[in-house]
Amino acid sequence: MEPGGGEAVAVAAVVTEPRFTQPCREYLEKHKLLARQYRAQKLPDGSVALPVLGDALPERHLRELSRRVAPGGACALTRLRDPLPSRKARVCSPAGTLRGRVRRWAEGRGVAWSAQLEADLPRSWQRHGDLLLLSEDCFRAPQWKSLEPELWDTVASALGVRRLAKRGRVLPDGPRSPSVTLLLGDHGWVEHVDNGIRYKFDVTRCMFSFGNITEKLRVASLSCAGEVLVDLYAGIGYFTLPFLVHAGAAFVHACEWNPEAVAALRTNLEINGVADRCQIHFGDNRQLKLSNIAHRVNLGLIPSSEEGWPVACQVLQQDVGGILHIHQNVESFSRKKLQASESSNLEREHWCNDGENGTTRDGEGKVPSSATKLEWHRWAESAGARIASLLHQLHGKQWKTQILHIHAVKSYAPHVDHIVLDLECRPCPLDG
Repeated sequence: MEPGGGEAVAVAAVVTEPRFTQPCREYLEKHKLLARQYRAQKLPDGSVALPVLGDALPERHLRELSRRVAPGGACALTRLRDPLPSRKARVCSPAGTLRGRVRRWAEGRGVAWSAQLEADLPRSWQRHGDLLLLSEDCFRAPQWKSLEPELWDTVASALGVRRLAKRGRVLPDGPRSPSVTLLLGDHGWVEHVDNGIRYKFDVTRCMFSFGNITEKLRVASLSCAGEVLVDLYAGIGYFTLPFLVHAGAAFVHACEWNPEAVAALRTNLEINGVADRCQIHFGDNRQLKLSNIAHRVNLGLIPSSEEGWPVACQVLQQDVGGILHIHQNVESFSRKKLQASESSNLEREHWCNDGENGTTRDGEGKVPSSATKLEWHRWAESAGARIASLLHQLHGKQWKTQILHIHAVKSYAPHVDHIVLDLECRPCPLDG
């Protein structure tokens, strides 16, 4: 059988005596003629066949083998039916295994295999225990419909799972509900463990991003002992739980308006043993009644959490302020575009303190290696100015904001980066 496929094949091969097998192999490898996906094969008469690329071996190479490489031994050309795959070819990728299994199964049911069907198979997926979450860009061809529901049993068997779901586009509603269809199985509840924290959720009702693991680890490493934190977009507890379990926050107010995510959050607080240090505020966080309580506020919403900035300013402690962790998708441009557009005032804008809006750079001038992304800092400085203005409007006194850290979470799209800004906000001392 062809490796990863379902059709019988015949390949050309050079036949030689066993004593000349190695020098012939080395010659074929040197001239890039050896078909590495197949094994050398011993024939009934004791000779050895070495599969070669192409339908036939050029005559000059066959002569060279007979005269110089295997002198005194005849080298001939033959065709091998169903050649044996090499050891490397037998180690098939999951995507290759799926392709071969689905193709054979579909052809066995009278479906004519095509390049369209081949391209319509998934190349990647998310695995949650015994459930596999497929992306939206697979199994879209109309031919698949006639093969359901048995098709999903075949896919699950090929990939070693019991349940299958397929992701659609995020719904354009307020809670950004996932559009996920359960294809195989009776429920979508799964458990995922990150950094010793257990997350249980229904993949058909709640979103889960593997790409946020770096930020969850960073949050877990913060020292928040004795602090009160407000998480304005808690979800199933992506950041609420690391703040409680590892960072040592004294108490977290978790805001969430998706009822399915709230149900998962309650479960996750219980199974991680921190439910007594968290209060869930169900509903639109713009209507939150809390104020003047938070040492920190987490704003973990992309593409932008800007609608939550006024609420974040409201809940910060009025007398001493605190730290905002602001998530944002920031568009980046090439260095050439930056130089062409604003090279003359680039350095001045990046490093200068703006006394009017209260924004400052890091006092030590230390920024992460991602400081080359000047667009991140431009956005951070703009966000700091806006936050300072909001705090002034809310409390009637001047505030200073300082960029503590800018952390890259992941690349969201080409030239679009998901970043987190740690912004310190402190009221200015009154004169006199």
